[in-house]
Amino acid sequence: MIEPELPAISEEILATIAREVPEYARPLEGSFGRGIKTGVTEALRQFVALIRDPDADRASGREVYIALGRGELVQGRTLDSLQSAYRVGARVAWRRVAAAGRRAGLQAEVLSLLAESIFAYIDRLSADSVEGYAQAQSEQEGERQRRRRALAELLLREPPTEEADLRAASRAAGWPLPRRAAALACPEEELGRLRRRLPADALVASVEGTGCAIVPDPEGPGRGEELSRAAEGSSTALGPPGGREELAASWALARAALRAREGKALAAEGLLAVDEHLGELLVAEARPITERIGARRLASLDELTDKARARMEETALAYLQRQGNAAAIARALHLHPQTVRHRLARLRRLLGEQLDDPRARFELEAALRARATN
Repeated sequence: MIEPELPAISEEILATIAREVPEYARPLEGSFGRGIKTGVTEALRQFVALIRDPDADRASGREVYIALGRGELVQGRTLDSLQSAYRVGARVAWRRVAAAGRRAGLQAEVLSLLAESIFAYIDRLSADSVEGYAQAQSEQEGERQRRRRALAELLLREPPTEEADLRAASRAAGWPLPRRAAALACPEEELGRLRRRLPADALVASVEGTGCAIVPDPEGPGRGEELSRAAEGSSTALGPPGGREELAASWALARAALRAREGKALAAEGLLAVDEHLGELLVAEARPITERIGARRLASLDELTDKARARMEETALAYLQRQGNAAAIARALHLHPQTVRHRLARLRRLLGEQLDDPRARFELEAALRARATN
């Protein structure tokens, strides 16, 4: 009953789609035309086969509709037009099938079952195309991320990458090269969350096991507040801003600050701007050196009890930071000035002339700062 109608139904479906779906209102030529014609013809063929054998496996036939879904993404369209075409096809097919059924004397109950079957079948074809569209989206996003990661690695390379290579990678990644930028570092596991919150023009990728974002124009109006909001609740370090040729240095400092932060050598909430913590970062990165300095310069404290040594180290650091001003030291340590004077007298007996020698004072402060962060 239905099979003799298939060629005419196919032609009417194609003509109606071209008339009612604006995106498809063009000659059905080339790969586009072949895809639509194949989709319509295969849909009718499979439907007839399923009527004969409802349990038949249609796995191979699914590929046609998965490919149609993929093609819509490649053409830069949403699935709206394809879904409209499916609805048009179902409507035309049902009208022609119903007419053929009435001519053949089919009862209303049988026609009703046929209608249900047609529209259920179209839902399955639509689901196949949604699957294909999603597959293509995932692959496209994966390729986009691969190209962006490659661009990020080129921008962070030392010595700097040739300008021509950068521009080629920029075009491939679809990310315009900024004049000024800064590198941001975060734990790799936090990168997904941070990606959703960073400015849309940030280049985000995983680089050597660390989350990385290259932020254009980090000193622009409102940019600091935007980055701070994005970094709330995360461990994030922002390297110094500069020209593209300075991004490798910005990234190195951001990673160093992240290491120091994770090692508790730098304490900060939210976004940590490296330029505001260079002194602490210097101490943190030079820890083997400061430990050796401490072993030499503070050896006279080793015979004290742990509690007494901690008091002397705290007093010594406050003394060096406040140029020996007893009143300022007392305020900083929340102690009575007389208590501070007693401590300073003992400190001088322990450290002696080191407290008056500029080089020794510098080394002492570095060692004491490092110990204070342990």
